[in-house]
Amino acid sequence: MEDDIVDDDEIMRVIDSSLSQTNWRLRTSSRRRLQTDILALCTGMRPVIMIDYGGKLPELRERLCSFLKLSQEGSTIFRNLRVMLIEDMIYLIHVKGLAELIKSTVNKEIELHFVDIEQDPPKMVTEIEQSLVGAQFISLQKLFSSVFCVDATTDDVSECTEDSTSNPESSHSWLSVTTPSSDLIDLSHLMQDTIVTVPTLNGWLLGYPVVYIFGKDHIDEAVYNLSTKSLNLFNVYVRRNMNSSKRPPQEELMSFSVPYDLSIDGDSETWAEAFLVRMKAKWEGRKDIWGSLRMEVSATYPQAIAL
Repeated sequence: MEDDIVDDDEIMRVIDSSLSQTNWRLRTSSRRRLQTDILALCTGMRPVIMIDYGGKLPELRERLCSFLKLSQEGSTIFRNLRVMLIEDMIYLIHVKGLAELIKSTVNKEIELHFVDIEQDPPKMVTEIEQSLVGAQFISLQKLFSSVFCVDATTDDVSECTEDSTSNPESSHSWLSVTTPSSDLIDLSHLMQDTIVTVPTLNGWLLGYPVVYIFGKDHIDEAVYNLSTKSLNLFNVYVRRNMNSSKRPPQEELMSFSVPYDLSIDGDSETWAEAFLVRMKAKWEGRKDIWGSLRMEVSATYPQAIAL
């Protein structure tokens, strides 16, 4: 993704102004997280972030859409951001960044690793297309690819309208992401005829290197199998560059878990090392904004998991 010119101070100013105008009162921790999430999107560190704070649907959806519309009016830095809804989950996305994630994973330029948690014990799976849920996940990836696409002739990233989404073969109906619109992108209909779960979809869209895969008809088994296992929690932390005499606080950029037995070597696992290399490459290009990046791995005991 081509780097946009990002001004940290301008982003914070616009966020504060937009929150004030929408009367969206966030707790200090939630406000800080929203700032970090948006900065991560605008600097290419993440293509998608999930908004699981700041309220509940449908009020959260309305506030987020109003907030983004005001932010786009306040600065062009926000022009590639959109609100996306999938069933009861709401996200902020960078359309170009998401298009590149989809392209790189569909073309297997980035290798995803899948953990089948329908089985006890869970196991790492490479050829997911051999299972029904895996084959449907691949089909779902292609549907998302038909929605967020790169035009090879213009290098412009676009989102298909609902008509072209329902017909992946159609390419005549496009809405350029440069349009200053904050309309909601609701892709819930893509999940209606698939057994793929939203948590599996999240693992992919949120940029995790390891994705939990299980079908809608095996949710109870998946919850049990994961809840009874020790996990390794992988946290990626960043520090901002700030004009201050005090050292900026460490902030969590993202986190994901992997069953301990499948990640005994922690950050020395081959897939973990490859993931960290990709994250550091993104960070190297945005040292003007981010002062540091590191990954920390910690073991957790079996505990109740909500999927």
